[in-house]
Parts: sequence; C-alpha cells; structure tokens
Amino acid sequence: MPTGATTDDLSPDLRASLAGQDIIVFDGECVLCSGFFRFMLRHDRSERFRFVIAQSPLGTRIYEALGLPTRDYETNLVIVDGQINRKGRAFAQAMRAIGRPWAILGPLRFVPPAISDPIYHLIARNRYRWFGRYDTCMIPDATVRARFLPEGWA
Repeated sequence: MPTGATTDDLSPDLRASLAGQDIIVFDGECVLCSGFFRFMLRHDRSERFRFVIAQSPLGTRIYEALGLPTRDYETNLVIVDGQINRKGRAFAQAMRAIGRPWAILGPLRFVPPAISDPIYHLIARNRYRWFGRYDTCMIPDATVRARFLPEGWA
C-alpha cells in the first residue's frame, strides 16, 4: 500500500461499504490485535470507530484492494478521515483520534518509518508466538456487533 493511501483510492463499491466512517481493521485470530480492539472498545467513548475483522469478507476485500496479503494479516489498518494508516502510524492515529489521555501517543505518527517499521515488523512476525493465537475469530455479542460494519466480522 502506498504511503498516503486514502479511501478515494478504493473502488466505488468498497468505498460505499466503508460508508465514510473511521474504521479499525484487525486480525481477529491474534491475541495482541484483538486486545487492541478491546482496548479501543473501552476507550473510544464517543464510539468514533467502527470495526472490521481482517478475516471477514469485508476485511479480505480491503486487504486485497490495498495489495496486502490475505493469508497473514500482519498489519492492522486504521482509517481516520479517509486516510488509510497501517503499522505504527495506525496505532498512533487511533490513539490520537480517541482523545485524552491516549492522544499523547499521537505524535508517534511522526516517527520515521525507517525506525518504526522494523520495530513493528519484529512484533508482527512474533505476535502469535509471544501473545498467542485464537483458533477462531471472535464472535461478538449483539452490543459489540453493532460497532462492526456489515460483513465486517467473520
């Protein structure tokens, strides 16, 4: 995915599926990634973000459209104001978007990729070994499911 990709770079039908919302796409089998999702559920008090599990039909379409692998969802995607962020920048943008006190982590988005990407890749490559893996994607209850986009959970 090129740096600076936006939802405008996606096909019209995929843009329509995203409905112009701020979205977090995460690996539903990864304990660390699912922990990030649960963190965002707790701390996104304004419910700014909607969610998509990477292994869902919509998640797969998004990864394919961005030229990302659909067998190993090695990066979460955070879409804020139409900007598609991945890796460390995705985390920083999510923290910035949910406000205080987490917005203090927002400046991490300015860390050059030459520094942040190797650290992100080290964690991503080892995430299942270090944090574990679920055998299946989570099945959210009705309240949590309401925060997912249609076709956004497996």
